[in-house]
Amino acid sequence: MAVKTVVFPRCTSCNRPITPDMRAVRFPCPNCAKVTIWRCEVCRELVRLYTCPACGFEGP
Repeated sequence: MAVKTVVFPRCTSCNRPITPDMRAVRFPCPNCAKVTIWRCEVCRELVRLYTCPACGFEGP
């Protein structure tokens, strides 16, 4: 029997894994729309910056 591994997305700001019980958001990069930006609840509340890995756009 093969073992399946679950890979959670990571917060674009702090790199914390986004688990199903977290109140996180995801949205396409507002500049290029090529990358999905993930934000954990903590980074959203603290208004931490994120940077799009595709185009370098920075947002709050």
